[in-house]
Amino acid sequence: MSRPWTIALDAMGGDLGPRSVIVGAADVSYRYPDARFLIFGDEAKLAPLMRKVGRLKDRAEIRHTTGLVGPKDKPSHVLRRGSDTSMGRAIHAVVSGEADGVVSNGNTGALMALSMYLLKTLPGVDRPAIASLMPTSRGEVIMLDLGANVECDARNLTQFAMMGAHFAHAVLGRQKPLVGLLNVGVEETKGRDAIRQAADILRQNKDLPLEFHGFVEGGDINQGVVDVVVTDGFTGNVALKTMEGTARMIGGYLRAVFRRSLLTKLSYLIAQGAIDALRQRLDPRYYNGGVFLGLNGIVVKSHGGADSVAFASALELAIDMVADDLPARTARDVGRFFGSGDGNRGDAEASTQGTQAQGTQAQGTQAQGTQAQGSQAQGTSTQDAAGGGAAPAAAAKSGEPGAAASGETGSANAGSTNVGAGESGDGAGEVEHRIAGQAV
Repeated sequence: MSRPWTIALDAMGGDLGPRSVIVGAADVSYRYPDARFLIFGDEAKLAPLMRKVGRLKDRAEIRHTTGLVGPKDKPSHVLRRGSDTSMGRAIHAVVSGEADGVVSNGNTGALMALSMYLLKTLPGVDRPAIASLMPTSRGEVIMLDLGANVECDARNLTQFAMMGAHFAHAVLGRQKPLVGLLNVGVEETKGRDAIRQAADILRQNKDLPLEFHGFVEGGDINQGVVDVVVTDGFTGNVALKTMEGTARMIGGYLRAVFRRSLLTKLSYLIAQGAIDALRQRLDPRYYNGGVFLGLNGIVVKSHGGADSVAFASALELAIDMVADDLPARTARDVGRFFGSGDGNRGDAEASTQGTQAQGTQAQGTQAQGTQAQGSQAQGTSTQDAAGGGAAPAAAAKSGEPGAAASGETGSANAGSTNVGAGESGDGAGEVEHRIAGQAV
């Protein structure tokens, strides 16, 4: 490492107390001798642990605070009253420049809300995303979004692809990561409009910091087909929980099989070396750490029940991203491609508008066709009315879709108005609106 990096640690948010944080930081200090730590929490609980570990004596500083964010605290409550908690002060250390990143094993929703409110998103980034590492048959894969954004459009997915590619550069060492969009099939005609539009943008722009593979299916995630898998937060969260449940089920099957009889117990002793290697390869502790990408700072969410090994894994992720200067690298490319918020339109916006223009033109052609049919129907209606009138029912039927479309447009506009109202309020109100309904 070129200079000593400082990581702020929220020591009071986890289920196991501050011990896993202190011991995890001590373990990391062996592998990263230049790293320093600011540890936020109750000094009466932290100081004895620090003395017992010893290794952190000259490498860490305790910042005393008795406030903490509980696992059931609502993000709205934390936004207004969480500034003096261990989580809030740890994030403030990044905002002030005292720390280069923050790691917390506290409340996920509260951490996301405070991080968005205090750090803000990078220029050109509309929404942050949660990313994490997962094991594959060829190494490791990055997947995002894992729950921060339930619904995403093509612009969001394209930004996620770029953010995930920079994350892969930082933690996997990939110079131009291979990126795939998670879909129901690999054919270009499959999937929702947003996914296919995002694929068009990624396919057409060759100067991105990534190589676009195309669509991948759920079975490809753990096969190592790509370095980065991009999807919306709803799908990503479901996929993650499904993989976790499958792993637990297989582990339970193996334990039951090897305990079935004396012979199977002896078989376990013979195969113990291979089974231990498999267990370590799939140990979720070594993949701990959900990274909040797209923020103007580095934030890593450790699992609430993480032990010292798991917390050390999350802490190493933060250090790797700091060493790679991840936020600056991401801001440079995303800002150039999407615009930096100064009124300059990015390349992606131009591509998206071009695609939308084609769609609008097609809709206009269809509308003209519908209008012509309507005129023909009116002419027929006049004739039928003179002759006894079966056509008025057909005319009414042709009018139903128009009424439905008009009603849907009205609802969409009302939703847009609500968004504007949320964004025009205070900062906390804006963040509350943006995280409402998220699956974190």
